Amino acid sequence: MGWKPRQNDRMYRSVVYAGKLVFGALRLPIRVTGTGNLPAAGPLNGRSRRAVPGHGAVVAITHFGYLDFAFAELVLWNHARIQARFLISKRAAEHWFVSPFVFGLGHVVTNRMDGAEAYEGALAKLRAGEYVAVLPEAGVSRSYTVRALKTGAVRLAAEAGVPVVPVSVWGAHRILSRGHGFSLRRAWRTPVRVHVGELIHPAPGLDVAEETARLRRELQDGIERGMADYPDPEAGAWWMPAHLGGGAMTDDERTAADIADKKAGRHDRG
Repeated sequence: MGWKPRQNDRMYRSVVYAGKLVFGALRLPIRVTGTGNLPAAGPLNGRSRRAVPGHGAVVAITHFGYLDFAFAELVLWNHARIQARFLISKRAAEHWFVSPFVFGLGHVVTNRMDGAEAYEGALAKLRAGEYVAVLPEAGVSRSYTVRALKTGAVRLAAEAGVPVVPVSVWGAHRILSRGHGFSLRRAWRTPVRVHVGELIHPAPGLDVAEETARLRRELQDGIERGMADYPDPEAGAWWMPAHLGGGAMTDDERTAADIADKKAGRHDRG
């Protein structure tokens, strides 16, 4: 990958402030609920939070679009200047433009073929008191309902002895999602809802599948909370779930499409 910059808090702050400027320029009405569920962060170290053992968490974020992670980080930053370390695919990390940011921001690089190294890297950060953010759906859900999750979030939290923070993002997929590129006209003043669910405290020995299913329910509950006061869409809107009259794929169609993509070697860049 060539030169890899060291983890740099100043770079992280710059990226966060740049994102806030973009969101502000687009006049996005962002409403956040459930922040009382966020765990207390470690002490301040300058203008960011110091990583302190016992103060970390796994942040599990829904994945309906390519900007969900940014809104989740914004909530963490506004709450306590938390700098979450995301799991980033090796393919994305090798991009000439993205690579310096991946390493400078302290993210963890994952490999679809061998996730052991990334798992150990994420675990080390959690034990050091970092917040590690994951997208447990492992790709964009084109039905805009939370699909079956990978178990990594729960397993990491249990082994590190930290909670899982469920963060559901609704509306951001209208700005940029799989099959729907960015449009300034569509993005302008697009409402975004973010809900932080109740913390999940998995412990070693618990049923990982059961706790992962619980996390999925918590994330879907957050999506439904976000939709509850969301402006009514036009009939058949592409960004609404099919079971609510929207034009998105049904769950069965999404599953079939995901299987077809996998067989054809097409990977979601998210």
